[in-house]
Amino acid sequence: MSDLSVTPARIPALDIARTGALVAMALFHFVFDLEMFGHVAPGTATSGLWRALAVATAGAFLALAGAGLWLAHGGGIRWAAFWRRFAIIAGAALLVSIGTYIAFPHAFVFFGILHSIALCSLLGLAALRLPVVAIAALAVAVFYAPDYLRSDAFNAPYWWWTGLQTIPLSTVDYEPVFPWFAAFLMGMAASKWAAHVGLWARLSTPTPSRTAHLAGLPGRHSLLIYLVHQPVLIALVWSATQLMR
Repeated sequence: MSDLSVTPARIPALDIARTGALVAMALFHFVFDLEMFGHVAPGTATSGLWRALAVATAGAFLALAGAGLWLAHGGGIRWAAFWRRFAIIAGAALLVSIGTYIAFPHAFVFFGILHSIALCSLLGLAALRLPVVAIAALAVAVFYAPDYLRSDAFNAPYWWWTGLQTIPLSTVDYEPVFPWFAAFLMGMAASKWAAHVGLWARLSTPTPSRTAHLAGLPGRHSLLIYLVHQPVLIALVWSATQLMR
């Protein structure tokens, strides 16, 4: 089976997976907002099952981005399309940094999920031609790298994107390259394997069922939903808080 990266139509399963990640993200942020307004105990969103949900959701977004990079460019990098998408994601990441700096100046998002997806997409181009096993092995190495490479040498702010510093950081969203690039690479490896075995061709369809179309619709607009969901949730929780007083 050839390494075709371009399928004849959309893959509804990927859109639905993105929708699932969006739902998980919104649920976590709803709990985060409840905690921020004092409706649940401090630390609720950053411990236990809620912390696990946050980690799993971020990993899912990065893995899906890795899968998408292979599907879009595995058969040859389309530079114009790549840079257009990169600019959109990087621009959105900048908006998140500005918005969170206004809201949380002491814990703003300087390298969150969008920043990570943008940089991982750039780094991922170098791994497109590697065999599936090599990409997976690289993912394992990246995942465990902080255990061996963490050093005071990375404590300067301009190295914080690596995740290899030894000092604690204050930020409401943080997915540095190490170890989060591992999730992106595993998504790439899985996507390349799926192309090898013809899975993407079997899952793609020009006319998904109405149910599949509706379930995948939010996933087709994941970036827009990501940018607007927190302001909407915060406004709703704030309004409910005022009504209960």
